[in-house]
Amino acid sequence: MTAPRKPIVEMPLRVRYHECDGQGIVFNANYMAYVDMACFELEKALFGTHEEFLAHGVDVVVAECTLKFRAPARFDEELVVSPFLNHLGTTSLIFDFEIRRGDTLIAEATLRYVFVDPATMSKTAPPPQVRDAYAPYLPAEG
Repeated sequence: MTAPRKPIVEMPLRVRYHECDGQGIVFNANYMAYVDMACFELEKALFGTHEEFLAHGVDVVVAECTLKFRAPARFDEELVVSPFLNHLGTTSLIFDFEIRRGDTLIAEATLRYVFVDPATMSKTAPPPQVRDAYAPYLPAEG
């Protein structure tokens, strides 16, 4: 039996009034904003700041995303967004995200990012220092 995966970071947030729709629940597009916010927290945990990540000569852009809704979230609820590294390829990486309210799974997202040269926005392989920062968070092979 394998141990449960640990997220790279756990980003708490409180649902703000303007993030809710006319039905009183978080508007669907805001979940992608939550995931994006968690990505910057992830970069801070691994590299210090976004600028320090960029100093390695690479950036990432979203190439693909999926979002599955499991339960509604409402104004003033406390959520936690947790990213898990799923795959680290030669020019891309895939993260799975969980958005929870306590033990309740609210939403799941999967995003595939492509590493790019910030000057040309062309696909590129990350340098070894960047790969080394992500590698410990890969799921254990089993």
